Amino acid sequence: MVNKKKQQLHMKLKLWLIILLIPVSIALYTTTIIMWQQLKELPIIKKLGTEDMKDIPAFDIEIPNKYIPIYQKAAKKYHIPWTLLAAHHRIETRFSTMKTLESPVGAVGHMQFMPCTFVGWNHPSCKDLGKGNIQKKELTDPKTIKSYGGYGVDANGDGQADPYNIEDAIYSAANYLAASGAANGKIKKAVYHYNHDDVYVENVLYYYKLYDKHKKELVFNSKIALEASKK
Repeated sequence: MVNKKKQQLHMKLKLWLIILLIPVSIALYTTTIIMWQQLKELPIIKKLGTEDMKDIPAFDIEIPNKYIPIYQKAAKKYHIPWTLLAAHHRIETRFSTMKTLESPVGAVGHMQFMPCTFVGWNHPSCKDLGKGNIQKKELTDPKTIKSYGGYGVDANGDGQADPYNIEDAIYSAANYLAASGAANGKIKKAVYHYNHDDVYVENVLYYYKLYDKHKKELVFNSKIALEASKK
């Protein structure tokens, strides 16, 4: 009988302990959540949270960090993906690292425009592939470009639309790609307009998809590198 009473008492104590522990557990859980939310706002935690963003594939040619802000601004103005501009730049002149920025068929500048496309096909000398007989003064004059319906852009506001100036070249490419369909999501069509070659289209689309997949990491790394270069 005594043993039975002891067992009952023991069971009651267990029950009371369980009842008492429930609010304590809830309080601990709530406190932990609140503390974690506060910890997440600490700079060191935020930094740790972005460490994985630094791990991106080693591309055959790295995109120079200094160009990414230009791609972004041009893309924003013309409503196209900045990664598409990066892909074209990669294919056209290997990010402007080629010995010459003039092709055997007459394409010029960082983004390899045919002069007639840059200044406008209404120029009287424009025919065939579009090399034309265009003087430098005409090629870089915004008024002349406007009158002939070209795609050259004076991006840096120096009074010239120069395919050999990196900003002008990238903005001009963005202008042309947007007008060719990229602004409406017709990426493949726009790339084909840029160069009527199926292999060219495949190559540009390959890098566009690759860069687009890792665009957050690329932008993150670019900002870190550019900030470090200013110190």
